[in-house]
Amino acid sequence: MTNKKTGISRRNFLKGLGAASGAMLIPAAKTAQAGRADEELCTLLDLSKCIGCGECVSACREVNEPKFPNPQKPYPEMYPTSRVKVEDWSDRTDVDDRLTPYNWLYIQSAEVEFNGETHEIHIPRRCLHCRNAPCANLCPWGAAGKQKNGIVRINEDVCLGGAKCRAVCPWHIPQRQTGVGMYLRLLPKLAGNGVMYKCDRCYNRIDQGKLPACIESCPEDVQTIGPRSEILAKAHQLAKENDWFIYGADENGGTNTVYLSPVPFDLLNEAVDKGPGKPGLSPVADSMADEEKLAYAVGIAPFAGIAAGVIKAGKFFASAAGGNNND
Repeated sequence: MTNKKTGISRRNFLKGLGAASGAMLIPAAKTAQAGRADEELCTLLDLSKCIGCGECVSACREVNEPKFPNPQKPYPEMYPTSRVKVEDWSDRTDVDDRLTPYNWLYIQSAEVEFNGETHEIHIPRRCLHCRNAPCANLCPWGAAGKQKNGIVRINEDVCLGGAKCRAVCPWHIPQRQTGVGMYLRLLPKLAGNGVMYKCDRCYNRIDQGKLPACIESCPEDVQTIGPRSEILAKAHQLAKENDWFIYGADENGGTNTVYLSPVPFDLLNEAVDKGPGKPGLSPVADSMADEEKLAYAVGIAPFAGIAAGVIKAGKFFASAAGGNNND
């Protein structure tokens, strides 16, 4: 398939993953060698280019639709009801102005005054794929994890929807859908309340040597993907040349999503609409540098591994017994 605006054919951008690392970074849609096998992949989003067209949002929804939840109704009543509320987006799957279990990417827009000029900035928002992700470190069930290539994923086969990942995420990115997942088979009234969903960076496409859908579909080459060291070098080079600003290089200890903006991020943070499913852009310290969180992560690691194994085994036996695997 060819990008209609750019005329660029889809390429296997990771085809040369093990090739020489000194290749020049250019927009990912135009390169077949955007990564290295020994370094995490990172994306750079140049907000000076984004026109807010929403092509990335549409592409994300289309490509990832098979992964979206298909809940079973009516939902079991949770106990105690004050602890876990039903979160049901199954009748609002068309919502695209915030993050939901059916919308893993949305465009956040802001109009700000800076240096005597008015700037209209559009910001594609999704999971930032933290390098030391608290969701992956602190999930008590071992449902969230980080791959060697830097992708942070939630395993829907293991997740019980307890929302610990959302609570510890500095941007509260993951979103819950009730009525799906293993809690229905294990403890439908007590365990979790569904499955948590977020951007998984089209991990299956990357495994096939393809680009994430949002990058491939963008008509303005907003995103560049490659080894993190090269992405950061490119970001700092552009920031220096244009007197621009960077977000993600150090936030929460560093993320594998880096934003580049012609206006300061504190102004953007003040201007954007924030709330549930609508993350901010404030400075974020390394949450996993906290000694209590580190101790907790070390303490739960063995338990989380056992729990994940038990839950996976439960799914296997439920399937073997003819159980409903509509997760």
